[in-house]
Amino acid sequence: MAKSYCVAELGLGRQFTSHMGQVELMDLCRGAVAGLLLLVCLVGCATQRAEVATLPVAASPTLQSTHAARSQQSSTTFDLLYITDRAPETASDSTLSYGAERAIFLSFGSVSVTPTRSSPSSESKLRVGAVSETGRFPATPYGVVATENGLSRTPAAVAEHEQASALLQAEVTRRLAIASRKEVVVFIHGYNNSFDDAALATGEICRSLQNQFVCIVLTWPAGGSGGSFFGYNIDRESSEFAVADFKKAMRIIAEAKGVERLHLVAHSRGTDVLASVVQQLAIEAYVSRSSLWQRYRIANAVFFAPDIDLDVASSKLFAWVSDPDLAFGSKSSPSTLPPQGAMHLTVYSSPRDEALRASTLLFGSTLRLGQLAVGRLPKNRSEAASKWAGSNMGGLVDFIEYSGGGSFIGHSYFLSDPTVKADLVALIRDRAKAGDPRRQLVEIKRPFWRISDVQPASR
Repeated sequence: MAKSYCVAELGLGRQFTSHMGQVELMDLCRGAVAGLLLLVCLVGCATQRAEVATLPVAASPTLQSTHAARSQQSSTTFDLLYITDRAPETASDSTLSYGAERAIFLSFGSVSVTPTRSSPSSESKLRVGAVSETGRFPATPYGVVATENGLSRTPAAVAEHEQASALLQAEVTRRLAIASRKEVVVFIHGYNNSFDDAALATGEICRSLQNQFVCIVLTWPAGGSGGSFFGYNIDRESSEFAVADFKKAMRIIAEAKGVERLHLVAHSRGTDVLASVVQQLAIEAYVSRSSLWQRYRIANAVFFAPDIDLDVASSKLFAWVSDPDLAFGSKSSPSTLPPQGAMHLTVYSSPRDEALRASTLLFGSTLRLGQLAVGRLPKNRSEAASKWAGSNMGGLVDFIEYSGGGSFIGHSYFLSDPTVKADLVALIRDRAKAGDPRRQLVEIKRPFWRISDVQPASR
């Protein structure tokens, strides 16, 4: 009976006459359908396994002058800085890696990425090489001791933290000294990604940017043994676990000597991590009478295929805007908002994203942010969307709709679609705003845009 009703629910059969049976079986069916879709779709959140194909970036005007330099770099091994709260693992050949279990400490170090080709005419691919740990923060929670003035962190914990912070900042500064751009790009991956998956996706982003930036992969304990269905819930909690660690890491990176700009990029479930980090850092900045740009040099927060409920995302990203009672310095100042400077939010979404459709069914969302399209806004959310229109948000946010498929799943287009990759390059490397001819965007109604289907001709 349940099976029969599932077919009816999908529009392929007859409904039962019992209303009670309908309600119960509809719930059962939705759960079953969501589970099946997750098994098929959410595996697509993992960008690739063990290697990432390096696709050409679309020949937009902003990239035409750089193809030669990119070609020269295509065979060069490069190095990424990693920061992780995954538990370390030692392989049978004694090499270091990190698994899907959680660690109660934050580690950082270097991971090499090497482009390879099986033949001169074949597609270039990236492979992960050596992993070397540089430092580690104290285990959490940090030790405390009772004093006559109350609780205090133990001197040992403070000293160990300060030593790790100084080591991490020195590593960022060292990399900035040899980078052509004194800017940092940070990537946070999604569900079911291994340490290698995260490194390869970051490597592909870095290559698209021609290795001009210091690139950092923030990788959390995803991709465990729970399977595609149960593993999603395990990964979801692991992503929440990572927020405190990553907020600490972002703050330390931003305060490293020589950082001119910080660009934060996230995909899928990683966008929820980023949204939580941005929320907490924005509140920290506001209370200190500052902003994300002024205090942390954050210029871009980019969300690809965000696997986060529309309402939850809005609540997190604009928490400081919607709380006039929040202290601005020593007291609240309800009408005051600090200058946002170069800070900008960019959300890439696709109504064809099948992985997010499964996630919507599973969690009963009104809409996942990564499915957002002007024509699909729920009626009771139109008023909220209108507040984003025109100049009301001061140019703080752009929503970019991707209408292509990219793949059967349609969830990893940030790596698979050359036009999307070109738009990210124009945004970060060239600092081109939406509407700039260097970006292949068609205006719907600001701040809503669509990736153009028309590819400019190569010259």
